[in-house]
Amino acid sequence: MSMAEQAALDEVSLEELLNEIGQFEAIFEQWDETQFAAVKAYRQSIDDLHKEAIRRLIASLKTDPSAMDALKGAVGDEVVYAVLRHLSLIKPSLHERVEEALDSVRPMLASHGGNVELVAVHPPDHVDVRFIGACDGCPASMLTFQAGVKKAIEDHCPEITKIEQIKGLAAINPRPGSVQFVSPFAANQTGGWIKAGALSRIPEGGVLPLTVDGENVLLSRNEGVVSCFQNACAHLNLPLDAGEIMDGILTCPHHGFQYDLQSGECLTAPEVQLQTHAVRIIDNEVEVRLAR
Repeated sequence: MSMAEQAALDEVSLEELLNEIGQFEAIFEQWDETQFAAVKAYRQSIDDLHKEAIRRLIASLKTDPSAMDALKGAVGDEVVYAVLRHLSLIKPSLHERVEEALDSVRPMLASHGGNVELVAVHPPDHVDVRFIGACDGCPASMLTFQAGVKKAIEDHCPEITKIEQIKGLAAINPRPGSVQFVSPFAANQTGGWIKAGALSRIPEGGVLPLTVDGENVLLSRNEGVVSCFQNACAHLNLPLDAGEIMDGILTCPHHGFQYDLQSGECLTAPEVQLQTHAVRIIDNEVEVRLAR
């Protein structure tokens, strides 16, 4: 066996190394506060030593282009990359920062039985995401996307200018007699809810046009799903309430654009969608929170 082959066999994976560190950290966390603080300070001192040593090494290599090329290649090794990232000697990749953004909203989505996954990163400014679980096909998914996922990515990665929601495969199947209506990002808002009348006013399988705080909206109720949209076609902003409804699909009376009344999706031009407003039911009374 060659030395290279033996080295490959002796190589320890990043997962093994991190598991070993995790075992020690689990022990340290059971120590009293003084002992734990001492371990943290010791670990920080070791990190500072390693960071300064590697910083000086990189600085010395910058004068040699071939050495820098070799260093850039070494960063592709998962262990090397993990250590340099831990010591903040290299910036997180775009992929990592998008995942960090998604991690910031995942607890909220999980509270409603859903999640979001990163499908693809298209440098320098485009990412694709997809809802999974209860968020996939939810009537409030566009509100969740705009107020939660899209905003989080924009906050963490300001260079991202295009965030596309890829369709999942799930269908909306509410329990008989249940009412689904709220995005988790609307449900946890404590202000801005406006009373819009009794739930019974919304015809099953139809729409109810209303003016709420100066905004013309449509309330829809279809197979247990209550939704609220701006009463304006995404084509030319013309009102939709006189349109024909069949099997949960609303057809614009002006130019024939069709919309799914559970999600607001435009079936004629999938790249556009009705403006979604949050809606909730309190004691069979409808309340709307306008997206402004």
